[in-house]
Amino acid sequence: MFGFFKKKKKEEDEGLHYDPTNLSIRDVRKGWLLDYDGQEWVAKEEYEYDWGNENLSYEFMLESDQGNKLFLSLEDDDGLQCVLTTKVKFNRLPNVDEIANDIDKNGRPPRRIEYNNITYYRESETPGFFRNIDDENSKEFIVWEYWDDTEKQVLNIEQWDDDDFEVSVGNIVRETEFSNLLPK
Repeated sequence: MFGFFKKKKKEEDEGLHYDPTNLSIRDVRKGWLLDYDGQEWVAKEEYEYDWGNENLSYEFMLESDQGNKLFLSLEDDDGLQCVLTTKVKFNRLPNVDEIANDIDKNGRPPRRIEYNNITYYRESETPGFFRNIDDENSKEFIVWEYWDDTEKQVLNIEQWDDDDFEVSVGNIVRETEFSNLLPK
């Protein structure tokens, strides 16, 4: 499922990170510059997710020169999937009390969530470990992934502790929407 991340780790261990004549979004690391949606962004942070069984994925916190923040997740499962999200406060979700009660009672949020006039359907529940690549320590969490009918819009609910939740919303973007990739 996350085959290219295993390859990424092996190549970095061997010192073969990228080909400067053929850069792609797969090559991005913390500190890199890139253009997206007419703006220049810098990969300020890089996060590693360990899903078990040697399945790793990576996420980058991108920041524009105007201070806007996006989170870029990369997954290679029958082709590269790029997902851009923004953070939303958990208490901004409609029916947040019902969602929290479902988690308390059932150990998971409801099957369907409405947010900003979009209906999202729970697709997966995945426990894992998260770490900032600058830190050796990882933190356990669980994520519930929701997709809309088109399977292009995503909503994620992450639980870090009993009462510590984060929400992100976003959509799939094409790899070709990123340009002018520059290593640090």
